[in-house]
Amino acid sequence: MSEAAPITRQYAAQALSSAIEEAAGLLEVRYEREDVLRILDLYGGDLPEALIAFRVSTGASRAGELDCRFTVPQDSDPYRLALENGLLETTDHPVSRLLSEVHDTCPVDGYGIDFGVVGGFKKIWVVLPRTALQDVAKLAELPSMPPALGRSLDFFDRHGLGDTVGLLGIDYRNRTVNIYFGEPPAGGIAPESVRAMLREVDQAEPSEQMLRLGRAAFGVYVTLDWDSPAITRICFAVATTDPASLPVELDERIGLFVQHVQRADPHTRFVYAVASQPDGEYYKLQSYYRWGAGVPEIMQLPEGALADPV
Repeated sequence: MSEAAPITRQYAAQALSSAIEEAAGLLEVRYEREDVLRILDLYGGDLPEALIAFRVSTGASRAGELDCRFTVPQDSDPYRLALENGLLETTDHPVSRLLSEVHDTCPVDGYGIDFGVVGGFKKIWVVLPRTALQDVAKLAELPSMPPALGRSLDFFDRHGLGDTVGLLGIDYRNRTVNIYFGEPPAGGIAPESVRAMLREVDQAEPSEQMLRLGRAAFGVYVTLDWDSPAITRICFAVATTDPASLPVELDERIGLFVQHVQRADPHTRFVYAVASQPDGEYYKLQSYYRWGAGVPEIMQLPEGALADPV
């Protein structure tokens, strides 16, 4: 195709499918082309211009998966599409009502979807306008929001995580919600604060690697579910153009993926994150197949965060 020729939706879907297949082969992840193309065709109305990212994670339960996420048309109803096309099953669980409650209560800048090459459709992302970040207390009042959010308001305040939200992730498979704070502490999270936060919500003692990432973090998010009265995970995210420059040792699987991505695009951006668990921690690396001007807004990146590696 010439540079002047517009990229068609079909071409974009085939190209992305091929990129997913190549990455899956590298990571020894089972790849079903028809399953992937079905999701790309269903949600890919804006795929030629969409922001697209891949994610790999550490840990035995996550090693056999490769996730892909991309933005979808703003006028779509991503949850209804998933139900009508058999990607999700109808349920009376509160997770089924949360997206519509957020939409009816808050201004929404856009949506994204997340699927696993093996696990299929997983999440819907709700992007809130950077100029209209939502009060976390307001979101806690939504009838279908996990009660742990309201019970954690004092926790957020005491640890300086901020009182506004810029992004939500609703995981329909695991029935969890990710809350991304819109204004995390400037200069990252001090080690003593990381330890105090994790201890308070019964997470494992952080490793030195986690403490170093907390100090460099541009963003913090928490994971909630409907079965626990407290936060179930806390995650610290670092933005970088070169994961090898981070003050941590990269997991072998993540290092392999970084090399693969950098061979294809030496200038790609990454987000490297560490997530707490009661029995330890695990790491996630997100790379951008297609970056765009909207990424810093979606990620709530401070200006200049990617000017230099952290």
